[in-house]
Amino acid sequence: MDSARNRLTDVLEEIGDIAIALSGGVDSMTLAHVAHRSGARAAMFHAVSPAVPPHATARVREHAAAEGWDLQVVGAGEFDDPDYMANPVNRCYFCKSNLYARLRAATGAVICSGTNTDDLGDFRPGLAAASEQGVRHPFVEAGIDKASIRAMARELELPELADLPAQPCLSSRVETGLAIDPEALALVDRVERRLTSLLGPGDIRCRVTRQGLRIELPPESIAALHPADRSSIEAEVVAAGHRLAGVRPYVKGSAFLRASAGGRSA
Repeated sequence: MDSARNRLTDVLEEIGDIAIALSGGVDSMTLAHVAHRSGARAAMFHAVSPAVPPHATARVREHAAAEGWDLQVVGAGEFDDPDYMANPVNRCYFCKSNLYARLRAATGAVICSGTNTDDLGDFRPGLAAASEQGVRHPFVEAGIDKASIRAMARELELPELADLPAQPCLSSRVETGLAIDPEALALVDRVERRLTSLLGPGDIRCRVTRQGLRIELPPESIAALHPADRSSIEAEVVAAGHRLAGVRPYVKGSAFLRASAGGRSA
């Protein structure tokens, strides 16, 4: 049977020694599980920085310990790059350039990402950096999209991964052109974690904008957010030196300003 998992396994076998860049999201985590369980010669690399939520790192470590992965945790290095810190429209290019350079220095294996076919339609400067560094995308090569990855995670009996909402790095919450501030990212993470504990998982974002911190939630969650909880969150935001610019429905990639070219990325 030509299943997505079989196609993926065939690609991994063809590649040989692989190094998987693990973000902690469903895509790269599922790739790691398939590679390990299929007997591929795979090392897992997770990069940490102020843009990586601590709970994502905890998830990677938990799965690595449970599955017996060969895991290395490295510094991502992007916060030493002034081009990244300036947060231009192609910030992701500088992020991935730093990441893959760090991984290349740590391993001679073929670096693999969790990029899937759905990602190819978005504006993703990080893919240019991947191309420059010879990174391969097994899901793309096997013709696998996000829905198939979630189905594969369920097939592997990993429902907690299958149901993970999309969670791009914390710097994606900062409006294009505003400098990346590690303290602001920590506040963003705290607010999003607080909202998740109150409302459950979903498309929950705390955006750093020129008007202040803006919360974006699914419409049904806006109605469910108790006024007292909103006031408490606003007090935390103000205490951290920011202002709350309001609560509105979630809009994918709303902090990403690409007016000249149009379009948004996650």
